[in-house]
Amino acid sequence: MKKFSIIALAALMISGSVFTSCEAAKNTNKTQRGAAIGAVGGAVIGGILGNNLGKGGNGALGAVLGGVVGGVAGGVIGNQMDKQAREIDNALPGADVVRVGEGIKLVLGENAVRFDTNKSTLTPTAKANLDKLVKVFNDYPDTDIVIYGYTDNTGTPEYNLKLSGERAASVKSYLSGKGLVSTRFQTTGMGIADPIATNDTPDGRSQNRRVEFAITANDKMVQDAQKQGN
Repeated sequence: MKKFSIIALAALMISGSVFTSCEAAKNTNKTQRGAAIGAVGGAVIGGILGNNLGKGGNGALGAVLGGVVGGVAGGVIGNQMDKQAREIDNALPGADVVRVGEGIKLVLGENAVRFDTNKSTLTPTAKANLDKLVKVFNDYPDTDIVIYGYTDNTGTPEYNLKLSGERAASVKSYLSGKGLVSTRFQTTGMGIADPIATNDTPDGRSQNRRVEFAITANDKMVQDAQKQGN
């Protein structure tokens, strides 16, 4: 989970520069330090990535960065998300797990969830990999999950927007069929937006045909974290 590690380290280095000049830091507990790391690191990460997200943010990363609670409660949520991110990474090594702010961005590319050309039906391999996520999602029920579907640029934008929505809906339907509460999930088709690779090569187009998850705290997790903070 290299991206998770790099972002966490950056936030730690930034927050360390704040705490070294503050004698009171000696008396802070782990959650309080985590809250500061999340606040400072999240602000810097948001600034770095904001130019690529545009106003309001796009896709899973925008959703994760947009749902910030902050303070000690944010530190409590961040600790829980750290654990969940590690479990996802262990369960599904082929996924791209990014822990940022108070949430998780999860990218399922062709190594995890593959769709046949012009199809929204999940392949046996895709189902097997989604099965690995079910236990983790069950163990962390107090999260909201938005599923984003993407395509390459082959075909018209209108067709791809529809196809991407159908692919996201297929993932939601499968996970719900495995016992996960369907109301936890929302789906959005992004079509050809936000490519992560060039569409000029077969390999690049394959990478762009993906599904992303934005995993954030639901109201119950936020309320519980605030109680712990108090």
